[in-house]
Amino acid sequence: MASIIEASGLKKTFGGIEAVRGIDLAIESGRCVGLLGPNGAGKTTTMRMLMGLCRPSEGKISVLGATPTSMPREIRARIGLVPQDDNLDPDLTVRQNLEAFGRYYGLATADIDERVPQLLDFMQLSQRAGAQVMHLSGGMKRRLVLARAMIGNPDLVILDEPTTGLDPQARVMIWRQLLALKRQGKTLLLTTHYMDEAERLCDMILMIDNGAVLDSGTPRDLIERHVKAHVLEIDKPLPRELPLAQTEDLGDSVLLFVDEVQSVLEAMPPETVFNHRPANLEDVFLRLTGRQLRER
Repeated sequence: MASIIEASGLKKTFGGIEAVRGIDLAIESGRCVGLLGPNGAGKTTTMRMLMGLCRPSEGKISVLGATPTSMPREIRARIGLVPQDDNLDPDLTVRQNLEAFGRYYGLATADIDERVPQLLDFMQLSQRAGAQVMHLSGGMKRRLVLARAMIGNPDLVILDEPTTGLDPQARVMIWRQLLALKRQGKTLLLTTHYMDEAERLCDMILMIDNGAVLDSGTPRDLIERHVKAHVLEIDKPLPRELPLAQTEDLGDSVLLFVDEVQSVLEAMPPETVFNHRPANLEDVFLRLTGRQLRER
């Protein structure tokens, strides 16, 4: 299957500092690919290059067969962009924001009149169609930004931190809508520092830190490759009886990664304080870098 996005040797330098250091990327149609890493890892800079908002210092990019910085209008119309910021017009209503963007995309009035109600219904914003943007909650604004990105029925949707700052309920609602877009065959590229978001949405993940890809794969592949199936967080001091094959020191406690839990539990003294959970992408990042995603 042909790739919708291809990037090779992608680098970006600002004032002698390498923000992106040789990223390679290939995204097939209908897939959701996530760039996962902490703030400052180079995710947004990579996205800006893919969107044509800044030129790479080195490397090549092809998006829908075109170079982003010189993309023809008809190709750009096939891409929906969801930036980090809710850059909506606060003086317009929900409906008017969508109508204005439809005109910007050159859609016919009849097409706008048909498309806007569909998007309002899809994003569960129909009842707020006449409300000014300034009166919307954060979750509603994010849904409106996503609706705006879909006004031209794009093949590719690029999302930069789509749920940052939202409460858990609003995040789950955005996830449902993105999964629905996947079912429609849309190709999604997103950045996130939420490991649960990446696990829930992404077919493929590039784990990024300091401008470079640490590893890539499906969420399950990354977990199986770098950590064991189970994690036990055990308060210090550690019982001497425990097998310490794969561990990470968190200061007051230690993470113990194991394939099988029962034998470890049987070796613990009764007074041991611990927590047991399945391994996740946060553990993978910790194993690769020695620190947690949320540290910065």
